[in-house]
Amino acid sequence: QLQAFGGGLVQAGGSLRLSCVASGRTLSGYGMGWFRQAPGKEREFVGSINWSGSHTASADSVKGRFTISRDNAKNTLYLQMHSLKPEDTAAYFCAAEYGSARYAFTDLKTYTYWGQGTEVTVSS
Repeated sequence: QLQAFGGGLVQAGGSLRLSCVASGRTLSGYGMGWFRQAPGKEREFVGSINWSGSHTASADSVKGRFTISRDNAKNTLYLQMHSLKPEDTAAYFCAAEYGSARYAFTDLKTYTYWGQGTEVTVSS
């Protein structure tokens, strides 16, 4: 089971750090990703990281502002968000898929395990 937390209300230009914790299983060996879904829109890719943390990928819309990382010893995935914009407002979801690929999974359909969303609201 994955649980995401850390969302909240922040002003434009502010920062937040999201965390995703796994219970009942280790995240070692799993590629991880963050996705977001704004009201009335489809869920979209934000960033991902491979099982070892050696490779990451991020959407063009967040490059240079968001950083994805993981701590396998703590069974936790992170998304550090800086320079937040109103268009970043969405529910953010973490996801996991077993696989020791060198690359980070970016396709939403790849992921089997999903956490509940944590809401991020950026005010202008």
